[in-house]
Amino acid sequence: MGNHAAGKQNKTRKLLAIASALVLAATLIAISLRAQAPKGQAPAAQPPTPQWQIDAGGKMEFDVASVKRDTRPESPATRTANMPLGPQDAFTPTGGLFSINERTLEAYVIFAYKLGAEQDQAFVKQAPKWALDNRYDIQARGPGNPTKDQYRLMVQALLADRFKLAVHYESKQVPVFALVLDKPGKLGPKIQPHPSDASCSVAIAPGAQSSMTGGTPVTIAGGFPERCGSVTQWPVSGRFRMGARNVPLAEFAKHIVIPGFTGVDKTVVDKTGLEGTFDFVMEFTPQFTPAPGDEFQPDPSGPTFQQALKDQLGFKLESQTGQSEAFVLDHVEQPSEN
Repeated sequence: MGNHAAGKQNKTRKLLAIASALVLAATLIAISLRAQAPKGQAPAAQPPTPQWQIDAGGKMEFDVASVKRDTRPESPATRTANMPLGPQDAFTPTGGLFSINERTLEAYVIFAYKLGAEQDQAFVKQAPKWALDNRYDIQARGPGNPTKDQYRLMVQALLADRFKLAVHYESKQVPVFALVLDKPGKLGPKIQPHPSDASCSVAIAPGAQSSMTGGTPVTIAGGFPERCGSVTQWPVSGRFRMGARNVPLAEFAKHIVIPGFTGVDKTVVDKTGLEGTFDFVMEFTPQFTPAPGDEFQPDPSGPTFQQALKDQLGFKLESQTGQSEAFVLDHVEQPSEN
């Protein structure tokens, strides 16, 4: 009997010890979570790393880089770039050379993080004035023959090093627009699935004009831009055309949030359910008032962006609540030249 009672007591002590350990572990986890979040707030949801960054390799750095403040008067002759900045994929390989002159930190951040218009607006609201006004020249060389997204990763590392730039994303539930089909199963007359056998290059032909430099892009049959991978827009007789080839609709949705141009002022989320990539072109009258003497004068008879979206592409925007990835600026400093 004595041995039996002692055995029961040992088992009880073991169970109590296990329970105490579990309570202690749970307490430590709770303390850790409270320490990570501001007092009185739940920890902010952290979105996963964007897939394009994972595909590009996650982290990369330039072998050598120079960052210098450019105080010369702005001039087309000195405002040079060996690749288009911005979130678009248009790109011709440069053999590791990154050579950009007379750009603001804002422009480099848009490039490095592939920011859409809405995220850029968030950066502008948080950034110090010098980050939007001061212009910088970056001359750098990376290993091998990087892709455009690999250059973005290298610029991220460079901005963190020289500008002490620190940023993060926060997922929030906010009012959004859902991009949906106007009529189930039916696309508009100005959009088509990208043909799998169509030749399609994101490279920029030498000497070719593009809307990035204020010109009209080269187009193919149907009025689609010849170059693939970028949503672009250009003026045509008081209206604007917006077009692309071989882009997913989620990419299109990200690029139409331009309140003073399309009138779309909230995050747009692709809810069409359509997979794959598409070619499209649409024409509309932008929603802005030109300055006196401005060469471009809006055509009042043209459709609004949302009318063109419906009649030409077969889509519409519906107000919903959805997930948005807010771009948060944590820290930035003016660089010391080197």
